[in-house]
Amino acid sequence: MGDLGIFGILHLAALVYAALQIFGSSADTAKKIIWVLIVALLPVAGLIVWFFIGPGTPKK
Repeated sequence: MGDLGIFGILHLAALVYAALQIFGSSADTAKKIIWVLIVALLPVAGLIVWFFIGPGTPKK
């Protein structure tokens, strides 16, 4: 597997982690879906934006 494959796996892992964090947040469902789409469709930029201004705090 080449370098591109490793980066693809790392991106997939980051996407799954972000999606789990987003769906576990206190944001409403529409905002959660929008955030997941942003993270999925804008691979690097979406993860960076989510990290700094994500959808909300985790549920308690």
